Amino acid sequence: MAQERKRLRDLGIRIGVLQPGSWNAITDVPGVRVGHVTLGSGSAPEDGICTGVTAIVPHDDAMPDRKLRAASHVINGFGKTAGLVQLAELGELETPILLTNTFSVGAALEGGIRYLIEHGSGVGDGRPTPNVVVGECNDGYLNDLRAFAVRPEHAVQAIELAAAGPVAEGAVGGGRGMVCCGWKGGIGTASRKVPESDFSVGVLVQANFGAAADLTILGVPVGRHLRPADFRPPDGSIIMVVATDLPWEARALERLARRTTFGLARLGSVASHGSGDIAIAFSTSADVTGAHQDGGHLATAAFHAVAEATEEAILNALAVAETTRGRLGRIVPALPLAKTLALLPRE
Repeated sequence: MAQERKRLRDLGIRIGVLQPGSWNAITDVPGVRVGHVTLGSGSAPEDGICTGVTAIVPHDDAMPDRKLRAASHVINGFGKTAGLVQLAELGELETPILLTNTFSVGAALEGGIRYLIEHGSGVGDGRPTPNVVVGECNDGYLNDLRAFAVRPEHAVQAIELAAAGPVAEGAVGGGRGMVCCGWKGGIGTASRKVPESDFSVGVLVQANFGAAADLTILGVPVGRHLRPADFRPPDGSIIMVVATDLPWEARALERLARRTTFGLARLGSVASHGSGDIAIAFSTSADVTGAHQDGGHLATAAFHAVAEATEEAILNALAVAETTRGRLGRIVPALPLAKTLALLPRE
């Protein structure tokens, strides 16, 4: 009988010391919605399709009419994202963020544009020409990249399916074919309330990084105890999307994006040579105030929050993802929860 997949927090393991939001998800930031389209779920392994698209929609208003302040941080740039150059130049996010596989960045980008044409006035008719942001990780171990299974309509559908509330995690959407530290990875999310404030920080990850021997949970070298038989190379990737209602300008949001690095490092990542480790952060607030007016106390609290939320989001991806069979009959096992729990300290 297959083991029921649950978040570690639901199994009694608390990650960090700060309080999560109601859903412990990126959707705890008001207005943020998430949608998935999963391809290859339930299909025969011979089809070679094990992939999908995840959409993070930052607010309910029309895009690109309402732009948000945003920033990105590249930890290691072995990636094939779209839209980050203009995001860095202008500090603005004007589209949903789409996550998919390496060979499907173009299809997702086209889908994002098609969605905006259908829902926005004048898009592409002279101006504006929106800057669609797409992140990717390579799911080629389980998915046949050359099949180009993701089409523009899948990106459109993921945006249209985006909803508030609980977020599906694990081997869904853009995380369907991902591998993390030798086990099944994928989509994970978590949130934190920023201490001594009314603000929140939420993180959603597409986790596809790391070597099994490096996996560390709460300081315990879990990977060295539970190393799967089929080792994956340490190169991989992770996309980390940070949402907040902090009323910060783009420069401060870039600082916030950088702090995802600390949550990632706690799991054992060394940002391998061939790893695309990238963070994107945006604010849903219509207000703008200085991030350091209180001497930096709020900023430090927010940095703490984003590091914890990143760490737990990755662990949620690992804990919820199920053993998955993909192309060529390859099987990536799920992280064994019972054995993992036996290794971890309890409060």
